[in-house]
Amino acid sequence: MQKPGYFIHMGMIDYETAWNLQLRLVELRQKKQIPDILLLGQHPHVITVGRRQNGRANVLSEKFPIFEVERGGDATYHGPGQLVGYPIVFLEEGEQDPHRFLRLLEQAICQICEDVGVSATVKEKYTGVWTQDQHRKLASLGVALRNGVTFHGFALNVSTDLSCFAELNPCGLSSQVMTSINKERERDYNAEALVPESLYPGVVKRVGDALGREFILHPGFGSDLQEALGLARQDVALGLG
Repeated sequence: MQKPGYFIHMGMIDYETAWNLQLRLVELRQKKQIPDILLLGQHPHVITVGRRQNGRANVLSEKFPIFEVERGGDATYHGPGQLVGYPIVFLEEGEQDPHRFLRLLEQAICQICEDVGVSATVKEKYTGVWTQDQHRKLASLGVALRNGVTFHGFALNVSTDLSCFAELNPCGLSSQVMTSINKERERDYNAEALVPESLYPGVVKRVGDALGREFILHPGFGSDLQEALGLARQDVALGLG
């Protein structure tokens, strides 16, 4: 039986606010004051750097804001047209392996891509989701675990401007390796372009199924969640992020 949870449509949200929101929700989830949460949205142009030791060296310019964060992995880019998903999930007994959690997310994203006509797979020794020939990368992943609760997550390129990846070596790779759902759909059968929001139903179902959760749309933020978002924005305004 799937465990209940909520998904929340953040819309276009600046990275620092979304990061602080995750931290607030992690605290609430640790205290069991909220159920598991799946945050979905987009960010303005930004680069994030994970815990990998040489991650900052893979940022080639300071054209975009840069944040060093708790997740695993290297440097990556977020921007308009990219669907980001942050599962705030309490890992119960038998689930407490972050590597297994990553593999489940990869599986879900492969299925999401398949649902819109793009064959996708994983690649040995690499975290992320790739085209079937393993030549081009569709999605990047990196998670953190704090007292049993996950945060950070995945970034799936849907209608992303791929030229933005030239500002870094994404995950230590050449920027030329990055692709998007739309680019692959156009390459294969000249299909119409998609936007991130059009994938939301599939993302909610596939990620939920992979994690054993049933995420339903939150009816406009309850008091705990609204307070968390308000505090996240306050943190940014006060420079506490």
